[in-house]
Amino acid sequence: SQDATGDRESWDVRIPEGVREVIGRRLNRLTDRCNQTLTIAAVIGREFEMRQLSRLVDDPSAEAEERMSDDRLLEVLEEGLKARVIEEMPDGIGVYQFTHALIQQTLFNELTTTRRVRLHARIIEVFEELYKDSIETHSVDLAYHAAEAEAMLGSEKLVRYSKMAGERALASYAYEDASNYLQRALTARQDQPMDGETAQIMLGLGSAQLATGKITETVSNLSKVFDYYVESGETSKALAIVEPTHSSDFILGMADAIARAVELAPPDSQQAGRVLSNHGYILGYSKDGYESAKKAFDSALAIARRLGDTTLELRTLANYASIEGVNLQLQKCLEKCLAAIRLSEVVDDPYYKLRAHLWASMSLYVTGEPDNVPAHAEEMVKTAEALRDRLWLARSKLPTAMLAASRGDWEAARNINDQVLSDSAWGAGAVESRAIIEFETGNSEAGQAYLDQLLAEHPSRLGVRTVAPTVCVIGIATRITGRADQFDVAEAAARAFRSMPYAAPHLSVMVEAGLALISVERSDAKAAAERYSALEPRTGQFGMFVPIAFDRVLGLLAHTMGNLDISAGHFEDALAFCRKAGYRPELAWSLCDYADMLLERADDGDGDKATGMLDESLAISTELGMRPLMERVLSRREILKA
Repeated sequence: SQDATGDRESWDVRIPEGVREVIGRRLNRLTDRCNQTLTIAAVIGREFEMRQLSRLVDDPSAEAEERMSDDRLLEVLEEGLKARVIEEMPDGIGVYQFTHALIQQTLFNELTTTRRVRLHARIIEVFEELYKDSIETHSVDLAYHAAEAEAMLGSEKLVRYSKMAGERALASYAYEDASNYLQRALTARQDQPMDGETAQIMLGLGSAQLATGKITETVSNLSKVFDYYVESGETSKALAIVEPTHSSDFILGMADAIARAVELAPPDSQQAGRVLSNHGYILGYSKDGYESAKKAFDSALAIARRLGDTTLELRTLANYASIEGVNLQLQKCLEKCLAAIRLSEVVDDPYYKLRAHLWASMSLYVTGEPDNVPAHAEEMVKTAEALRDRLWLARSKLPTAMLAASRGDWEAARNINDQVLSDSAWGAGAVESRAIIEFETGNSEAGQAYLDQLLAEHPSRLGVRTVAPTVCVIGIATRITGRADQFDVAEAAARAFRSMPYAAPHLSVMVEAGLALISVERSDAKAAAERYSALEPRTGQFGMFVPIAFDRVLGLLAHTMGNLDISAGHFEDALAFCRKAGYRPELAWSLCDYADMLLERADDGDGDKATGMLDESLAISTELGMRPLMERVLSRREILKA
């Protein structure tokens, strides 16, 4: 059989002359009949069966002048075995393989193109005869041979078997393979008008692309299929495309189709409930859409509970929890996540289980209650691994990486971060976190490289997910390094973010935090006051993708505004929050920033208190290898000594 893709591009590489000579000498020892038979076997593949080969060498179009009996074929194969050109496979009687792929390649190359094409076509006939009751299990081989015989057979069999192989790969979670086969089938039909078969191929391709993080391609393909079904009057099929979606980027990308689906779905039906669940998700991400989102979710939940549809209830609760999370209603988010997780124990719907665990971990992390984050992350990784979904596997590792970084375990954070970044399917959150890790530990050149990666266009993600944390990373990097050369970039990114339709609060707050830190570096009291009003509701919270305590930012803003007593209150809250959560790098920065404010205020006891805070900040930053903060603290201590 062929490999997963069935491609032979690697065979274009020239065989080294010395290797060619060795193989040639071995093949020259064989009789003509053995060479001819094994050449046909080479077209079948690296592995072949005697019963396949017997039908091909019996073919009247073969070069043999008489039919070869099974006994004679066995003699020929025995000759190949003795010459160590082929070997028997231990997992079946009459199953062989070439001892080396280069031997198969050498024999394959002996054939003219015309002869190869004819043999590929004949192999399809033989396989269809042999495996007529189990054709799907041989679809990979048939797809390969159909591609090689397309010039003779046309595209019909290529489409049929590529589609079959793609659907089989999709069912076994082999998404990359599924995407390759289904794209081949779609390409073979590209000159034909859209019809039901093309729509089915595009549906399967969309599912495979979604699982490998190709959001733009998924949205493009499935939007066309949705339009086709609507225009064809197949409303149920159109609705099915936008009902059970588990990728937030995909849901947002399909916003127009989902809005149309709300109008198409029969009122109070199961389909209406499923579409409303996703429509609520879109509304919750849009500006000022939270209340409308809650109404859509409540309607979907009412339908689910009236119909006893536990699956719809689980999906809606998971979506609802997500929107509570993006709107920073974190206690409500956690409650709905836990309810969805309980339902997931009786409903087999792994993607919505993943979403519930993700947002449970994020809500706990942001509110400074991270002890249960690893348990939720572990469940996510197990579920994503079982699904073989690269997108969710990367996403599942992110909370653990963020928690490790927030606790100053840089080695663990980098290791997990590398795993996420090595998978191009989904880097959102990982690049931001890694940039800050490098800046915090004094690797400013590496940190800037990751920041530049954020600033580059990333076609596999919606821009809103990149722009918002970029502003915050620039602000934090500026605070750490003192560099002020990217303020314009941050402000431009902030303007771009505000022009986007899905500027949800969990992203907006990162923009505000980044601009806040810039206003502090500029000593701009007016801008600081604007940022203070925007961030004040976020007291007692941590950044969702970028590790920063908003109480510390509020303390810095109040200090810049000249409200030193209010600043002290925020810094005290930041210290308490970070100590309880174990977020030690942020604790060290809060101690240093608080000390700066106390030294300026200079009330009775402020000097001694500042000295104690600087000592603790230095101890933490030294232990954690935070060189920029160590240098900052040491400079403050020198001033105190003077």
